[in-house]
Amino acid sequence: MTAGDRTGPRTGLPWGLPTGLRTEICRDGAEFGRLGEQWASLYARCSTATPFQSHSWLHSWWVSYGRPGALRVVLVRREDGELVGAAPLMRAPGPLPVLTPLGGAITDFTDVLLDDACPEAAPALARALARAARGAVVDLREVRPGAAAERVHACWRGPRRRLADSLCLELPAVPMDALLERIPSGKAQRVRAKLRKLDALGIDEYVVTGEEVPAALERLLKLHQLQWQGRGVTAEHTSDRFAQHLARAVRPMVERGDAMVTEFRLGGDVVAADLTLMSPRLAGGYLYGADPVLRARKVDVATMLLRHGARRTSGSGRATLSMLRGNEPYKQRWRPETVPNQRLMLAGRGAAPLLWLRAGAAHGRRWAARQARERPWVGRALARLLGRPRSGGG
Repeated sequence: MTAGDRTGPRTGLPWGLPTGLRTEICRDGAEFGRLGEQWASLYARCSTATPFQSHSWLHSWWVSYGRPGALRVVLVRREDGELVGAAPLMRAPGPLPVLTPLGGAITDFTDVLLDDACPEAAPALARALARAARGAVVDLREVRPGAAAERVHACWRGPRRRLADSLCLELPAVPMDALLERIPSGKAQRVRAKLRKLDALGIDEYVVTGEEVPAALERLLKLHQLQWQGRGVTAEHTSDRFAQHLARAVRPMVERGDAMVTEFRLGGDVVAADLTLMSPRLAGGYLYGADPVLRARKVDVATMLLRHGARRTSGSGRATLSMLRGNEPYKQRWRPETVPNQRLMLAGRGAAPLLWLRAGAAHGRRWAARQARERPWVGRALARLLGRPRSGGG
């Protein structure tokens, strides 16, 4: 672990740290692993944190997906050692100097952690990031509106950019009856009929305990592959490293109340399973699997999962039932709120040209993707121009 700045006028720097704070950069994976209890304490004091900022999720991701020598976890501490700020980053692969969040493509929200009771933590973390990113760009993808990273972005002294990122769909954490009031009465009646069918079938819900998580996750992943067989399952969800990541991360998350694994049983057989990730403000259905036998029996699995999620979150004090990233049609049935994630880019000293280059490339890719969706002929032309076949699905 590398020590960073201490505070006070003796630094001679243009924007020194607030009195009583010091910074460090953790570059060692084992040392990052030993931060678990301190990280959990800071996580509990950061009201905007999502489950993807828990230490269990991030450290497990690093073990499965990290590259030796790339870790850059920037920490802010009080003089007594208490952690008040953290940015879990790594050096991105490739020739250009870019720092990106831990979590990668399997993480729906990225962010930093800031102690709500320490307003000095945001400028201190910005200062520490500026030192860590000399000659580099900090590229924070999938930042949720209101995230702690916005406070760091606001007090950044160098070049910065804010771009749009993925769309997420969200519902209020209310009982199922209140969700049904959001949709037209005819559709609501059809959903109630589906719910009565579920009850008549006698499908039981069972929330697994911590010690049962490993076996339950194995069943979930098998059901997930079975569900998507022949329909283009996400390749990463079938990989060993993904399975190992979930096995390491989810059990401690369940034991801390940051995750819930539910099995749906019919006649004693597990016919569906769901992994929901939770933080004090939101719960989000992350991954599920369902036996095709349910589809053959015309069971509406999405409605079954939503009712379960509504039951578990409506009385928990959480405000949001998130459908996470993706704008799939089945989610639109419930008239959710569309909440766009953000992409925050921060340029370290000497990295402004790289920032404009990276931001321009990101804007160009989003423009091309939008054209491909809205004007298929443009998408085909771009694919021919780039020399790549256009994937199916329109």
